[in-house]
Amino acid sequence: MTDLQDRRIATVRDHMALEVTHDWDAVIATFAHPRYELLGSGAVFDGEEAVRRYFAASRVPFPDQGNEIIAIAAAGDTVLVEFWLTGTHLGPLKVPGRTVEATGKTFRVRMAATFEFAPGSDRIVCERPYFDTGAVARALGIA
Repeated sequence: MTDLQDRRIATVRDHMALEVTHDWDAVIATFAHPRYELLGSGAVFDGEEAVRRYFAASRVPFPDQGNEIIAIAAAGDTVLVEFWLTGTHLGPLKVPGRTVEATGKTFRVRMAATFEFAPGSDRIVCERPYFDTGAVARALGIA
């Protein structure tokens, strides 16, 4: 593994840990350009303002949302992470056709994400989480 790959993995580990603590300024600082492409839903959040809105909206139903890294690897300009996404349903959750009020139930679903980097850089240019859009609802028993 090269020094750049080690730095990129460290950036991703920091990024994911900072998301759990809601240190949004520090999360934004891990990006060269803030961008999320949610491959489950097709939603794209491009630029700091859009990414901050995504952070705020995604934490309404799950304010304690966390992640537990299972595996992490770097190849080329990408870091790939497999992880458990966890949380407790403590706020309203919008699902197709309705809003589900807080149930207090917890979830733990397996996901993966790629983190793309500009050539030669250890700052993220795009995070792409890959997930089943119904996995959390099924885990909560509301699907």
